[in-house]
Amino acid sequence: MLRQKLQDDQITALKAGEKTRLSVLRFILAQIKNKEIDKKSLLDDEETLIVLRKVIKELKESVEAFEKGGRIELTEDSKKQLEFASVYLPAEISDEELKGEIEKVIKENQAVFNNNLPAGRQVKSAIIGICMKQLKSKADPGRIMKTLQGIIGS
Repeated sequence: MLRQKLQDDQITALKAGEKTRLSVLRFILAQIKNKEIDKKSLLDDEETLIVLRKVIKELKESVEAFEKGGRIELTEDSKKQLEFASVYLPAEISDEELKGEIEKVIKENQAVFNNNLPAGRQVKSAIIGICMKQLKSKADPGRIMKTLQGIIGS
């Protein structure tokens, strides 16, 4: 469904002559296609979102690099591309909701943590892994990690 939306918007951008939007959409769709080739099957919406988040992360890194290098024209271009790509991300949950979701995941998996893992670092790694897997579609992984560190310590 997300992929279809991207393809429809690509056609619309082509017809409207929006070169920047068109190039961003083509790049995103190319990345999705590459991932499908690697996987040897079509991506579902969750996997498509992962690819989209990766593209957005790369664009953010480009903006930062161009700002450090003093390349104003490239910074502005990358910011436009980032803006066009970010439209397709679902709205993230608030910090309070994220904290509640993390606490819920920890509570649901408490028996697993207590019974199967030795105390300490492995428990923290298991909590992080489960939370990342279940919440990555709802919030940015950086926010998830920051909230987790506040709850379970570093």
